Amino acid sequence: MDLFNTEETISNLLPYDGEANYYGQILNHSKSEGYYKKLLQNIVWKNDEAVIFGKLIVTKRKVAWYGEKPFEYTYSKTTKLALPWTKELLELKTIVEENTGETFNSCLLNLYHNGEEGMAWHSDAEKDLKKNGAIASLSFGAERKFSFKHKKSKQKIDIILEKGSLLVMKGNTQTNWLHRLPPTKKVMVPRINLTFRTIIK
Repeated sequence: MDLFNTEETISNLLPYDGEANYYGQILNHSKSEGYYKKLLQNIVWKNDEAVIFGKLIVTKRKVAWYGEKPFEYTYSKTTKLALPWTKELLELKTIVEENTGETFNSCLLNLYHNGEEGMAWHSDAEKDLKKNGAIASLSFGAERKFSFKHKKSKQKIDIILEKGSLLVMKGNTQTNWLHRLPPTKKVMVPRINLTFRTIIK
């Protein structure tokens, strides 16, 4: 018996060329707030770095990279080495795996301090990741709009990601769709996003 979710609440947000299943809130308010506070305190957060046109850019947004092994993960021409799982991350990984039927061996975390911090259009298709593998996105803190854009048709899909909610992208979603977290001046509180992934090395 699944205590966290029911299949009736799962819906694919994408009309074609991909699969982005939104499970809604899989954690109640109390559990969501509890994990949010522990993640703020216990995760080793660092400002993200990217090399753009040969120049090193340091973002306001902070990130962390964890996994079952010290995996290397390279994106935006910078490489990160995974830290060992924390107690909370292992608990959340188990909850996500039970809801989705998928398995994951790593997690990239993002900390957005307020709505002015976001993420530009991109696809998660780095060579380190399992091709067409599932990426499970778990949200805590501020509720934010999340957007998809088809690479050819340019069709856009928007959704509000609630605190304690789960979104899973898989199949050929990364091949055909871009996604982003658009900035907004309406949100004044932090958001934490966990993206569970599978590294193939």
